[in-house]
Amino acid sequence: MGGKLSITRTVSTMILACGLALSSAPATYAASKVVAVVNGSPITSGDIAKRAAFMRLQRQSGGPGAARQQMIDEALKREEVLRVGASVSTTEVEGAVGRFAAGNKLSVQQLSQVLDQAGVGIDHFRNYVAVAMSWPRVVNARFGGGGGGRLSNEDLVRRMQEAGGTKPVTTEYFLQQVIFVVPASKRNAIIGKRQAEANASRPKYPGCEQAKVFAATMRDVSIRNLGRMMAQELPADWKPLIEKAGDSGTTATRVTERGVEYLAICKKREVSDDLAAEIVFRAEDLGKKTDGEEPNSKRYIEELRKRAQIIEK
Repeated sequence: MGGKLSITRTVSTMILACGLALSSAPATYAASKVVAVVNGSPITSGDIAKRAAFMRLQRQSGGPGAARQQMIDEALKREEVLRVGASVSTTEVEGAVGRFAAGNKLSVQQLSQVLDQAGVGIDHFRNYVAVAMSWPRVVNARFGGGGGGRLSNEDLVRRMQEAGGTKPVTTEYFLQQVIFVVPASKRNAIIGKRQAEANASRPKYPGCEQAKVFAATMRDVSIRNLGRMMAQELPADWKPLIEKAGDSGTTATRVTERGVEYLAICKKREVSDDLAAEIVFRAEDLGKKTDGEEPNSKRYIEELRKRAQIIEK
């Protein structure tokens, strides 16, 4: 089991930015000691060793010093994700790990063996994935989905002129979220039952205007109006399901940290206005940022560092 592992970077997960190469060197372990404390959360020498091993798999340079800084940044990100309630669910993390393994023709158990042999470990990888999937939600909530601020009227005109004088066309959605709530204390016991209930309700969904009356006939069902979204703004974990649902109706269900959810498409149409043009251009700009950390993410981390109590030993 060797060679290379690779993964595709996506807008929502951004799990790995480059390929992984399995090291033939066996993992070595030493007694762990606390080497840094971030707002009361300890980082151990074992954590640093695992991240350094992970960086070697990613062909990143920097050694233990860079690994320490990554772990400090990750601790800051994790704390902020929890503070704003933007953490992905365990199910979503396991799904991402499973897709990563399958994409490299491995089972999760085989992937675990690869990571153990390299000195990383599957739990360290899972923690990394959880933060990598959750952090963009926090950044987008703080700065907006495009990640680059509003375009000025002059920029819009210039970009449209560069595109031949025409405004780009995109798809506009009006969406509603249906949540079959599952309390954390009952999650393992009732998640299967709730998913069956959610699936059974989809063919009976009466449309967005009657949704709240519909939800009132069932137990612990919440309706949220998500409003207007362009195709470029759709959450990456929902986008394939929304596109598959067509012009109306509902998406397939997903298990999330809140319970079991699906989205209803209230309205869908092609648009070509100034807002649509701005969103399309901002999405294009974001797609070009393939190297380094996204600027708003870097800015956010710098702000968290300034406020944090970081003790390095």
